[in-house]
Amino acid sequence: MPLLGWVRTEIYLPDLPAEPYRNLLEAFDQEFTYAFGGCTIMRGLDGSYLSQAGVKTPNRINLSYTDLPLALTTNFESVARYAGELQQVAFESLMEEAILVVVKQIYHSI
Repeated sequence: MPLLGWVRTEIYLPDLPAEPYRNLLEAFDQEFTYAFGGCTIMRGLDGSYLSQAGVKTPNRINLSYTDLPLALTTNFESVARYAGELQQVAFESLMEEAILVVVKQIYHSI
């Protein structure tokens, strides 16, 4: 079975009951769905991070991801720029000290 390389873009957002968090998750859902044909959201995941003060902080997160039909090796600069733009939007929308955006190469069977 042949495999086709795709780029997966993941955004990890805190799962808080405040409107800006819900709005941003919805905005990423819309962006990924209309730009790339689909989006998956995993809600209420348990996580933790080390704060800037060095304190382990538990938090619940939502994971939003989409797959782009690109090879990371040949589109690295544009994918890196897009990931940076996603992170910037998140920082401008939320009062968080860290927002994780992950980009990785994956393979779909065709």
